[in-house]
Amino acid sequence: MFLLDSFSSIQLTTIASAYFIAALVKGVTGLGFSSTCLPILTLAFGLKEALPMVLIPSVASNLVVMVSTGGFLASAQRFWPMVLSACVSVFAGLWALTRVGGISAAAVLGLVLLIYVAFALTNTRFRLTEARTRKLEPAIGAATGFINGLTGSQVMPLIPYLLSLDMPRERFLQVSNQSFTLSSAAMFVGLGVAGLMTVQVVAASACGIVLVALGVRIGSRISHHLAPQAFRTAVLIVLAALGLGLILRAVGWL
Repeated sequence: MFLLDSFSSIQLTTIASAYFIAALVKGVTGLGFSSTCLPILTLAFGLKEALPMVLIPSVASNLVVMVSTGGFLASAQRFWPMVLSACVSVFAGLWALTRVGGISAAAVLGLVLLIYVAFALTNTRFRLTEARTRKLEPAIGAATGFINGLTGSQVMPLIPYLLSLDMPRERFLQVSNQSFTLSSAAMFVGLGVAGLMTVQVVAASACGIVLVALGVRIGSRISHHLAPQAFRTAVLIVLAALGLGLILRAVGWL
């Protein structure tokens, strides 16, 4: 395709590999596409260039999980204030991104990844009651959306909060993927306005949907034969290495 001529063969291989690896993670765990894909692409292209490459494949992977999980309406009715505030505050994060250097924003992404990995590896089992924390959900969504707009990471502080509610796995996956999808839609609009969503990027990411579908399918099968905790730990170690690499690059040590 002539629209892909602006990418070298090495770049296209990197993009395809990032999509497939992230889709495998998504298939096994039900989340983590952007958190896995974005650091790889950021190291290869830079954060501002990588952000638009992630959106279309990420949304595709989210939709697969949402359709297969069920409970869409019930989850949307319960958590819509948090999901909507995350979507709206994405634009504030994008505004901040346009006013800081891409290297600095990538370092923030690296820091967010390290915080998330540290939280996940400690396996902290704290619990919050919905009655006391429900009024804080719009603020949690707003913080998640701002970090998403600035760094492309959609997990903090949304995922730790949802885990603290000790909800069923299906509800957790449905809510988190609803937030990811709506925030990605807002990112698509914002990046288009900022001039970062080019035709070439859309073409490359659209072609990646096939790889994403294949990776999610294979990942879901792997999940039945691989110890989930072992795979989760391996993924977190990789994310920590990628996050550290982003930080070291920002300070000139890499």
